[in-house]
Amino acid sequence: MGEGFATRACDGREFECLAETLGWTDVVLLDLRSANTQGDERALLSLIGEITSSSPHPPVVVLCDAEDRNIPLRATEQGATDHLTHPPNVMELGLILRRAHRLHTAEEELRKLRAGTRSPGRFHEMIGTSGPMQELFALARKIAPCDVNVLITGETGTGKELLARAIHHFSSRAKGPLVAFSCANLPETLVEDELFGHEKGAFTGALASRRGRLDAANHGTLFLDEIGDLGIALQPKLLRMIQERKFERLGSNDTTSVDIRLICATHQKLVEMVDQGKFRQDLYYRLNVVQMHLPPLRERRDDIPLLAQEFLQKSAQLFKKRARRFSQQALHALEEYQWPGNVRELENIVQRAVALCEEQTADLSHLPASLRKGNESVSVPYGCEPLGPPRTYEEEIRLFKRGLVLRTLREYGWRKAESARALGVARGYLHRLINQLEIHEHEGDSPVGLDKHPPLGPVM
Repeated sequence: MGEGFATRACDGREFECLAETLGWTDVVLLDLRSANTQGDERALLSLIGEITSSSPHPPVVVLCDAEDRNIPLRATEQGATDHLTHPPNVMELGLILRRAHRLHTAEEELRKLRAGTRSPGRFHEMIGTSGPMQELFALARKIAPCDVNVLITGETGTGKELLARAIHHFSSRAKGPLVAFSCANLPETLVEDELFGHEKGAFTGALASRRGRLDAANHGTLFLDEIGDLGIALQPKLLRMIQERKFERLGSNDTTSVDIRLICATHQKLVEMVDQGKFRQDLYYRLNVVQMHLPPLRERRDDIPLLAQEFLQKSAQLFKKRARRFSQQALHALEEYQWPGNVRELENIVQRAVALCEEQTADLSHLPASLRKGNESVSVPYGCEPLGPPRTYEEEIRLFKRGLVLRTLREYGWRKAESARALGVARGYLHRLINQLEIHEHEGDSPVGLDKHPPLGPVM
């Protein structure tokens, strides 16, 4: 069934044979239609539990009749990853099996990480198996032991502070303190007091001396978030501290020496700020000894299943909920969303889903409306769609083809040759489908609803 993975189709009477092959089977496709009596049905559902209780075990996808809506629910409760109705469309079946395998791989990766197994997918508290994150982790491991200043760039919510903590954790200063401070949206006088501290009587209300963040970070690491918001008048004082490792508190003429490593982060483009005169060029060069860029979540979508499963398991434990996994429809919606808030937004949405979920599987209905839009029609297997306005046969066929081709192109990074092989069609035919269905390059990379698609019509 699959290019790149092994499947096993069987019924309940072949469990002994199946058990011997679970070690090399990537996905089990279980046909529940072979149940002729309620006893057979219970046996098949029990079989799912037997498969998923073994360790390690492959994911289970069940095939059932469209008329019986209760079977998929009971199968999911026994541990099935997904279901589809008979007769299955071969191309959609391939996509569902691949997605089940990907989700199960993410769960296994998390299990290994929690067991303490060394994994390239984890760097301290950060998780990522995508190419950009692996390159970032490799660079971080190289520079962590070296006492150099680091500038971390990236959008809000990408995990810049987590990366700073990871670098500190693997540095020679790991036994020292890590002190974090954000320069964002604070008056310059308050930032100066927070960083450098003050002496008694330095200003009205200064009733006692106060150590600043620089003192607190001595022999450790100081992490300055949103360094681009640091006032232009305060930048020379920070520059002198970096150069000489000395500073004066407010209201004092005495010089204080510190031994710190400086890690800064910003979502702004400091080079442009230098050109505009908003950021000192000499300070920028001092901070930018090693620059590390955290990619936004929409550019590392391969990490979404792994991150979502991690957040789900943490939230379930925190809220004492039964949730163990996401449904394929919910996972597809998470993968297709644009994520303007990046990893932080993903964590918040997963927490919401777990809080609303009363079963073992968090479904599409537990996600916010902004994620459900455009996924309810194309992601739910045929035969289990919610009721909606009636469509003609030609409209249904076009809608299904468009969703299937779009998802496949998105899954294979818009590489036409690989997408054609996955769909089992010639590359030339795929190009014709793209033109006929009016699919635009990278259209699937944003949460576009079906209502924004071109008008439906027959496909010739």
